[in-house]
Amino acid sequence: MKVSDLLNNGFEEITLPDGDREINGVYIGDLLSWVMGRAQQDNAWITIMSNINVIAVATLADTACVILAENVELPDDIKAQAEIKDVNVLKSSLPIYETAVRLHELLP
Repeated sequence: MKVSDLLNNGFEEITLPDGDREINGVYIGDLLSWVMGRAQQDNAWITIMSNINVIAVATLADTACVILAENVELPDDIKAQAEIKDVNVLKSSLPIYETAVRLHELLP
């Protein structure tokens, strides 16, 4: 499944510089050092964190996208950095667990 396919399935675009990126799994976490060492390349990373370090960790871990659960907003300056770094960022209004369940239902 491509990141852009999530847009038709209950997820909202924040930044989408590489919507054709394939998602190969899901990682959930808010402790950035933990995510950096454990998220896999091309995972969709679900978090409620919205600071600049999320963009750095997404870049280092080479995740397919970041999904901000629970209607977390991304400040404009961080959104600009995500676009510069080609980090796909989406948003879900659902709680983290329900966001993960929804994503799991969509992945092949």
